[in-house]
Formats: sequence, C-alpha cells, structure tokens
Amino acid sequence: KLAPGALNFTQSCWVCFATDEDDRTAEWVRPCRCRGSTKWVHQSCLQRWVDEKQRGNSTARVACPQCNAEYLIVFPKLGPVVYVLDLADRLISKACPFAAAGIMVGSIYWTAVTYGAVTVMQVVGHKEGLDVMERADPLFLLIGLPTIPVMLILGKMIRWEDYVLRLWRKYSNKLQILNSIFPGIGCPVPRIPAEASPLADHVSATRILCGALVFPTIATIVGKLMFSSVNSNLQRTILGGIAFVAIKGAFKVYFKQQQYLRQAHRKILNFPETEEA
Repeated sequence: KLAPGALNFTQSCWVCFATDEDDRTAEWVRPCRCRGSTKWVHQSCLQRWVDEKQRGNSTARVACPQCNAEYLIVFPKLGPVVYVLDLADRLISKACPFAAAGIMVGSIYWTAVTYGAVTVMQVVGHKEGLDVMERADPLFLLIGLPTIPVMLILGKMIRWEDYVLRLWRKYSNKLQILNSIFPGIGCPVPRIPAEASPLADHVSATRILCGALVFPTIATIVGKLMFSSVNSNLQRTILGGIAFVAIKGAFKVYFKQQQYLRQAHRKILNFPETEEA
C-alpha cells in the first residue's frame, strides 16, 4: 500500500499520461508555470511535441498550451565553423525571397526589351530596325524598348468602341444613313437591358494582354495585304494597324448593338399548364 500523501508526489506526463512509476528511468522536466497534473512532462515527449510545433524551423518559439509560458530551449554551443555555416544559411534564407523577386522583375524587364526590339524590326523592317537601334543611345534603348509592350497594353485598355456605341444609340434615329444601312436600328426598344461591366469578365485581362502583344504582327500582315503599294514599311504597318482597328471596332460595335437589341426584346413566356389526368 502507498503511504498517506504519496499520491501528491506522483508525477504524470500530460502528453502520454504515463506516471513516474511506469518508467522510472525517464527524464522529467517542468518547463512552465503550470501546477497540478500539467506540471510535469517527459523530456522525450516534450521534444516530440516541440518538433511538431516547430515544423522543421528550429528557431521558432514554442509556448505552453495551458499557461502560454514560452519554453526555454537551449542548444549546445556551436564550433566556429558550424556557427559561420549556420549564419550563412540563415542569411541566404532571408535573402532568397528578395533575390527571387529581383530575378522575376529582371526577367520581365528583359523580356519586354526583347519584345520591343523584335517589334521595331517587325514594324520598320529587319535591316532598317537594326540600323535604327545601332545608331540610338543605349540608355534610350534600355528605357524605350520595354515601354513598347507597356504602351500597347495601355492602348488596348482604351475601350473606344463603348464610346462609339453610346453615340450610336443616342443619335442613330437622327442619322438616316444608319437607318438605310441597318434597317430598324433607330427604332425604340421596349426596355433598357442591364449590361455587365467589362471588368466583370475574368477573361478580359488575358484578352487584353494577348491582343496587345499580337497587334504589331497583325498590323504588319494587314498592311502587306491592303497597302502593298506603299514602299515604306513603317507607313504600311501604321496604315495596316489603323485599318485593322477600324474594321475590328466596327464589327465589335455592330455585334454589341445586336446583342443589346436582342436583350431589349427578350420576353418571358407563361409556364405551360399540363392537363390533369
């Protein structure tokens, strides 16, 4: 039988719930301010619990889940070589995110520079473009070439077709030429349909990016097809770009207007009644 008061000195691990009588060789530790049943814990159990909380980060701080007291964790002293290696490892870990961001920004920048150079040779001509870039100031090229894709994307974001469409809807009934080309275009609509915002489309950003970057190639092709008599590559490409934007914009305005009229004349039918058996 146990002596009176012996249970008061029995140590119980709050991790595995074993007592000092279960394993008399186990090392015990009192790591926090807790009292009672959560006062003592096996050194090995607490080590495993700390490993789970740190998740491989040995410098992470761990506190008691009951009293929130931070555990005092000490390590053996490192030798000079190991200390230098550990310091270098920590410095590299902290510098890697900034290095990765710099590499990403640099990659985007040089990609924009390359795209700008290819666009210049495509628009002006291969030989003429190389001559222009060789005579230009290097600083001007480093600043000017990456702005080419940026300006193309910003220009693509200008939705001039929407302004033309508003003017069309406002003055279409006053312009007889539109009524003769598009019969019924100026007729009043039974209701004003709700139109979705252009930014609500999750594909818009992708379409703007792709359309802007492909535009110089399309302008060059259209210029060669429609303005082959023009000798200057630059003038031919500019005319091709203007023609492409105008034709594409006209089709887009017409398509949106037809969708607008289709929504305006939408009707909701009665539910068909079924004959009872």
